[in-house]
This record gives sequence, C-alpha cells and structure tokens, in this order.
Amino acid sequence: MCAVNAARVLDYVRGQEAAMIELIRDLVEAESPSSHPETHDEVRRVLRLALADVGYDSRETGVPEKPRHVFARPVDRPRRKPSQLLIGHYDTVWPVGTLNERPFSIDGNVMHGPGSFDMKGGLAQIVLALSAIRELDLDTSVVPVVFINADEEIGSRSSTRYIRWLAEHADRALVMEPALGERGDLKTERKGIGRFTITVHGKAAHAGLDPEGGASAILELAHVIQTLFALNDVERGITVNVGTVDGGIQPNVIAPHSKAVVDVRVPTIADGDEIERTIHAIKPENPEVRLHIEGRIGRPSMEATPRNRALWAIAKSAGKELGLDLHGVRAGGGSDGNTTSQYTATLDGLGAVGAGAHAIHEHLLIDKTIERAALLTLLLMAPPMANS
Repeated sequence: MCAVNAARVLDYVRGQEAAMIELIRDLVEAESPSSHPETHDEVRRVLRLALADVGYDSRETGVPEKPRHVFARPVDRPRRKPSQLLIGHYDTVWPVGTLNERPFSIDGNVMHGPGSFDMKGGLAQIVLALSAIRELDLDTSVVPVVFINADEEIGSRSSTRYIRWLAEHADRALVMEPALGERGDLKTERKGIGRFTITVHGKAAHAGLDPEGGASAILELAHVIQTLFALNDVERGITVNVGTVDGGIQPNVIAPHSKAVVDVRVPTIADGDEIERTIHAIKPENPEVRLHIEGRIGRPSMEATPRNRALWAIAKSAGKELGLDLHGVRAGGGSDGNTTSQYTATLDGLGAVGAGAHAIHEHLLIDKTIERAALLTLLLMAPPMANS
C-alpha cells in the first residue's frame, strides 16, 4: 500500500458513485427477507451478474429446502496463492411489501431503503472494490474470494458450516457488516451470543380446593428468573435477559408448566463457558418441581486476539493513506465475524456508514460508504498475514 495507490483508488471509487447507487438500488428493490427464501432468486441474480462484471465466477450453494448462498472467486484465479474471505449477507429483516411503505430514495448524500444499510450497501462495496482492483490492475498477493449468505439475520443456521470451512482456509476475513454509528466505527470485537430455554415442570392442582396439592411451575420460574438476572455484570460486559415467559393453564389451576427464553451476551469465550455452566447448573428450590434447561453460546465472542489486532493495525494504516481517522469498538450484537474469528484474523464493520439497522430510519451516507470501498480495496492489497 502507498499514497499513490490510495489516491488512485479513491479517485476511481468516487468516479463509480452512480454505478454503486444503481447496484444498491437493484439489491434493495429485490426484497429478500430471511424467513422467505423463495423470494431470493432476484437478489441472487443481481449479485451474480455484478460479480461476473468484475471477473468473478459464482455458484450457489446450500442444502435442499434451505436458503441458497453465493460463493464467488476470480475466473482467472492464480494457483498456490493464499485466499482472503470477503463475507456478507443478502437477507434482511424486512418482509416483502416494505418497499411499498418505504421505497428506495436518495436525499442529497443520504440513501434510504429497507436493507440498504444492513447490508446491501456493503455488498455493493465488495463489487466496487473488486472493480477497482481489476480496472486499476492492482496487485493482490492474497486472492479475494466472496461468500454471501442468505440467513445471517436468523443466526446463519445453514451457512455457518460453509463459513467455518472458508475461514479455516483463509489468511483473513473481512466482514462487510455496516459500521457502527455515523462516525463509522469498525468492529474489532463482538460479544458472544447465547440462547437458553428453561422449562419448568410442576404439578397441577385446583387452586381453591387443593392449593397444597400442587407445585407451581410459575412460582419456580420466578425464582429462576431472579437467579438469571443476578448473573448480569455490567462492569464485565455480561448481560443476561429473560426475554419471554409463558406458562400455566388458567387462573384456578396451580401451574403445571412454565417456560422462559433467555438471551445472553458475553465479551469473552471464557465468560461464555462460565455462563453456560452456571445456567445449566441451576437447581429448583421446590423438590417437587423439575427443570429442563437447553441452550448454549451459539456465536462465540470475537475477541481482540493478536491476529485480529494485527489486521486492525493494517486497516488503521490504510485509513491514514486515505485521510480517514478510523476507530475500533466492541459491538454488542453478533455476526458471521464471531465465527470467522475463531479460525482466522477478522475485521468487522467494514460495510456502509450510516444508521438505523433494523429500524424504519435505516439509511447510509453515500460519500462515506464510497470511502469505505476505497479502504476495502487497500485492505485487499495487503500482503499475507498468516504468521501474525
């Protein structure tokens, strides 16, 4: 990387603003809610055509009756070169028909549209960066390959196995989730995420005629909930939230069953292991009641490992070449970067700059998003870092 390349790249991507906007529009208008993979054909078509235009051969992958993911690599891929993984997702949280209420639009430097910020803007950045490398004949000693999944918003249930394999064989992973806040902070750490379900089996009895004959599952769940909330540790960054509860039959019956679903966020893998053990070790206060506890930390923490810090340092240096003052933060939410970080150097939040992920005010800032495409291009030009 050098100042000359940085200036060339920045000039090129700024000159592609209209093309980037058109691609994001096409992606946004191809509505692709996670829960309805039957609607995804058009967004995959748009993506694969855009990747073909920059010299990438793509194919769809996935298992029958599950969402289809897109994998792409250069048509003329050099042999025996290491690879780097560009990763994103094309699914959104927005149902089909959202465009009728909030159509794609541009107001000066601000682009609106469902899924524009999270994360179809990031997908367009991938294409723009690969275009810059191709058109400016830039050298990449680490070959960029692309994986775009269809189920990230629902936990990457069918795509995680592909992501793991690709990350295991990659020199680094660049995750195109949106940046955090309008300053555009990159995500150098992410909390691990767990989901637990606690089911309480009690004993039914008539609440008026035989109140001592039953064992209330709801009362026991109340004790469990207090135990769970006591696990919160703000200073350590551990959060345990009982998000939903249900149970009982009707008011005049001692509740024979109840259930709580729990969300857990932890800053480190060690914290996650500790919370898992603690939750699974919870015992009932009433010996006549039985607890059934399921769940685990499904997305392990993305920590500031030495290799992740080394990749962050490369990004900081590239940012300076472009005149960008980059900041790294820990994000409370999870992404596929949590997975890739277990296997290779990972940097997240390289996508669009804006705000409103999963919200009706979702938007991205066009100029800053273009600058991040330039940053991505410089990162793709970085030498191998497998020994970091």
